[in-house]
Formats: sequence, structure tokens, C-alpha cells
Amino acid sequence: MTKRILILSVFVVASCGLAYELIAGALSSYLLGDSILQFSTIIGCYLFAMGVGAHISKYVRDEDVLARFIDIELAVGLIGGMSAALLFMTFSWMTAPFRTLLYVLVFMVGALVGMEVPLVMRALNARRTEFNELVSRVLTFDYLGALAVSLLFPLVLAPYLGLVRTGFLFGMLNVGVAFWTLYTFRRELANAAGRVMRAALVLCALAGGFVASDHMVEWGEHGLFGDEVIYSTTTPYQRLVITRWKDDLRLYINGNLQFSSRDEYRYHEALVHPMLTALPWAKSVLVLGGGDGLALREILRYPNIKQVTLVDLDPAMTRAFTTRPELVKLNHGSFSDPRVKVINADAAVWLQNSDGMFDAAVVDFPDPSSFALGKLYSVPFFGMLKKHLSQNGLVVVQSTSPFFAPHAYWTIDATLRDVGLSTWPYHAYVPSFGEWGFILASPQPRYTPPERYALPMRYLNADTTREMFSFPPDMQRLQMQPNRLNTQSLVREFEQDWRQVIR
Repeated sequence: MTKRILILSVFVVASCGLAYELIAGALSSYLLGDSILQFSTIIGCYLFAMGVGAHISKYVRDEDVLARFIDIELAVGLIGGMSAALLFMTFSWMTAPFRTLLYVLVFMVGALVGMEVPLVMRALNARRTEFNELVSRVLTFDYLGALAVSLLFPLVLAPYLGLVRTGFLFGMLNVGVAFWTLYTFRRELANAAGRVMRAALVLCALAGGFVASDHMVEWGEHGLFGDEVIYSTTTPYQRLVITRWKDDLRLYINGNLQFSSRDEYRYHEALVHPMLTALPWAKSVLVLGGGDGLALREILRYPNIKQVTLVDLDPAMTRAFTTRPELVKLNHGSFSDPRVKVINADAAVWLQNSDGMFDAAVVDFPDPSSFALGKLYSVPFFGMLKKHLSQNGLVVVQSTSPFFAPHAYWTIDATLRDVGLSTWPYHAYVPSFGEWGFILASPQPRYTPPERYALPMRYLNADTTREMFSFPPDMQRLQMQPNRLNTQSLVREFEQDWRQVIR
């Protein structure tokens, strides 16, 4: 029976160890971007720390193995369980030490986790378990625990519990293993009552954190964003936060501002109308991204448009902007228009499987700050998009800032031209973002910027449009290579550009 208890403990501790690693990777990628870099460095640090911990475990005396195992479970539960909350609060209120704290916590948890399995194996060996049985059982349950968490984390834990609450949950599981071991081997342990007391205190701290996690996140997000948070959710794809200050609503995705209701009209008028004004015959429009419905609002102003297909990855995004009154008011209820069809899917996968043709397309993705987003600005993606565009049609792509991120901006232009599209770059000043860039493209080399607009505009007229398509000396074209899927140079260019700007 005691052997089974120890083997099952391996399953739980393996699950907890991987959970802390995934939480650190997901949280850092949400807050810092570039998920491949974050996950790669965190995994490397964690595995190195596990090796250090495994080495340190040899200094534990045989008679102290169970006692040290219990102490380690309490330490892992406390440090790992609180890690997500500590990291989020640090980033919200003291951004500078975030990276240092991140890797310190990853190393500490990794070293402690690295001690667990060797100690369990020594405890089993002391109970005369055959070596081949010992190794096979321990490793089998270790890998099964990792498999269980790797499936549960993206499908259940992160979207429904959130990263902070998930951390506290797995911390309590570590403490549960400590209690379990204490009870089973109580006759072999010195000072069992004292360890029970310590375990109870750690469990109470973690349970309190689990209950208060929503308040912690709200408090942290208030420090991060400064304004009242009226909506927030963690989905399998991203962290969505909507804030309000007086009449200003703001959307943040993974901590990055997507729009301010005070000036979003500038962005969305510039995104949509230079294209659609030139296509009075257009009937069908494809929108990729744009789950806030604001570009959709502008498109639906044209009576000639009969059908709009919007493809956005995250159903939580489109659901929020379909149901929340303040957001529906902002997008004029665009999702309720009978001309609109909403599809929640990966845009690249959907393009590959769809046979639809469109007269115009709006590409309104977040900036290419990670490889997952960078693929949506790649040669293969734009090549697929071209196949869905009518011969005389136009596509417009939001393309980050030609002033703050010129290398990234002109890389997007080079990528569109590489698939055989003619391009017309332009820019507009949006106070919340500064100088922002867009690129119009078409299979045909014919396009003339509008000199007038039939629809009333708040920002666009002949003068502003003329200025948009003229680049001053400090924003002139750069000769860049296309963004290919196997290298994703755009992500590197984007990071390097913005690193020169953000303090």
C-alpha cells in the first residue's frame, strides 16, 4: 500500500511541476509577447534547475528522505502556487524586476521539483522495490501526470480558472501530497505534528489566494491599466481586458492597447474607406480579425455591400462585442446586421479550407508581436488571401507604425508584393497610437486615392487622404525582405523596432 501511495504521489507532483512551467510560460508570453522566446527560455531554465535539484537530492540522508520530501512538497506548493499571483502583481506595479523574478521563481520551482522524483525513488528503494520495477513505475506515472496537465491546461484550466487561480489550485495539490505522505508514514516521521501544522498554514494561505484570486487580478489590472476594468477574461488564445474612464472605453489584448473609443474612428475610417470608396461595385467583403466589430461598422455603411464574412479566432471577443451594451453601442450593433456572418476560426486554416471569393478584404489582426501572429503576415498567408480576392478587388492590411516600427512596416509591404500584389502604403495619425500604418494591395496595378467621400466622415476628407498617401522624409520606404514562414523575420524586425521606442 505504501508503495502505491508513493507512486501516485509521483503522478501528482509531475502534474504540478509541469503546471507551474506552463503558467510561467503563458503569463510571460501574455505580458511580454514572443511566446516562442518565453517558453523556450523558461523550459530551458526549468529543466536546468531540475538537474540542479536532482544533484542536490543526493545530499539528503537516507533516514531523512520522507521528511525532506514533505518539506519540499510544502515549499513547491507555496512558491509554485503563488508564482502566478506574484508575477502578475509585479508586472502591474513594478515592471522593471519582472524578468528577474520570473526566472528566479522558475529556477526555485524547478530545483525543488528536480528533488522530488529522486527522493521518491530512494523511498521506494528502501522498501525493497526491484530496480527495474522502480524505474518503470516512477517514470510511467511521471509522464502520465505531464500528459494529463498538458491536455487540461489549454482546454480547461487556463480558460475557465485563469492562470492565477490555476497556480493556487496546483499549490494545494502539492500540499495534499504532503498531507497524504504525512498520514501514511506518520509512524516513521519525527515531529509529524509540527509538519502537519506547517502544512495546514500553507494550505490556508493557498486556499485564501484561490478564493481571492479574482480580486488580486482586478487589483493588478487596475495598476496595469490605471482605469476601471469593466470586463476581463482569459481565453485559450489571449487575455482580454476592457477598461473605462469617463467616456473612454479601451480594449487591451495581452496588455497591449487595441483601441480607445475617443479616437478609434480615425483608425477605422482610415482602414476601411480609402478601399471601399474605390469599389462602388463591391458586394462581398471579408474581414479577418476585427472581432470588436468596429471595422464592420464602417463597412456596413455602404448600401452596395450585400454580404460580410468576419473570421475571428476568439469567440469570447465576438461574444463580448455582441452582447455587452456599451460595446454594442460603440460598434452600432454591427454583429446583428443580417448581412454579417461570423466565423470563429483560425484565419489561416479557414482560408485554406474555404472556396469563397470576395470583392474586398480587411485584415485587422493585432501587431505581429509573436510567431503565432507573424504567420498571419507571411508570404503563404497573403498568397492564400490573394486566391480569395476578385481580380479587380482590393485588400487593406493594418501594418503597425511606419514611424515607430519602419522595418516591420516595410517588411509587410515587401511580403504583399512578393505574392504578386501591387501595393499602396499609407498612414494616419491616431492619438492613442501615434502615426499608424496601413497598406492597400490589389492583383491589378490600378488604384487612385479618393478625392471625396459620399458618406459623411469625422476624420477623412480630400486633404487628410492626400496626406495619408504621402510619406515625409523620416518615413520613407525601406528595402526589406518578405516575411517567410520558416524564418518569420517580421517578428524580429517588429521587436527590434519597438525596443528602440518603449522605455
